[in-house]
Amino acid sequence: MKINVFNTEDEVLNGLANYFVETAASSIAAHGQFSVALSGGNSPKKLYELLASPLYRDKVEWNKVHFFFGDERYVPNTDPQSNYLMAKKALLEPLELSYKQIFPVDTSLSPEEAAKKYTTDINYYFAGVDVRFDLVLLGLGDNSHTASLFPHTPVLHDKTASVKEVFLEDQQVFRITMTAPLINQAHHIAYLVYGEGKAIAVHHVIEDKKDIENYPAQLISPKDGDLQWFVDHSAAALLKSK
Repeated sequence: MKINVFNTEDEVLNGLANYFVETAASSIAAHGQFSVALSGGNSPKKLYELLASPLYRDKVEWNKVHFFFGDERYVPNTDPQSNYLMAKKALLEPLELSYKQIFPVDTSLSPEEAAKKYTTDINYYFAGVDVRFDLVLLGLGDNSHTASLFPHTPVLHDKTASVKEVFLEDQQVFRITMTAPLINQAHHIAYLVYGEGKAIAVHHVIEDKKDIENYPAQLISPKDGDLQWFVDHSAAALLKSK
């Protein structure tokens, strides 16, 4: 694990954008394509807008990139809460990508069927070889959740490399999420976290004793991959070692 600490939010975003560009180039050079699982939320939106901007859009062979989603809210893909819709507006449409490069979760199905179908779609894309995304982008919630791996939910104990439905009792809503084993198979995993409001969660996940029920992001620990954190000084403020 590597922790990259930057002075400002803009520096964090540029740091991860550069990492995205480098990872895309190495993946495309190695096997002709780049598979990335996107995350939702306000922080990733700024990253996506940056990648689609004139500063970065010409640095990636976008026609060789395939986009998946690490998790999704169980809403129509036209709903303002949809991770797909956010990524579509911030990144996918501005880059004028082919629909064949984009793999959204089919939320028109039941939560269980949507999760099963997305698992099938992912396995089909990897065509019988080990499912290893080139890059999985993650955020971190104030409650130490990542993707839709929330505290005290059954999916935290799922040992399958798959996609599962998650019901959040406190919100009375469903989410669809990649399991920790699936995320951990990735070649590269990158957290994007900034702001003082994330400092406690960052400390819990990185430095506290393992307690996945309360700090689910501790589950993310690739056995044969690169894990990097991109944080600002505010988010890293409570870390003893940076």
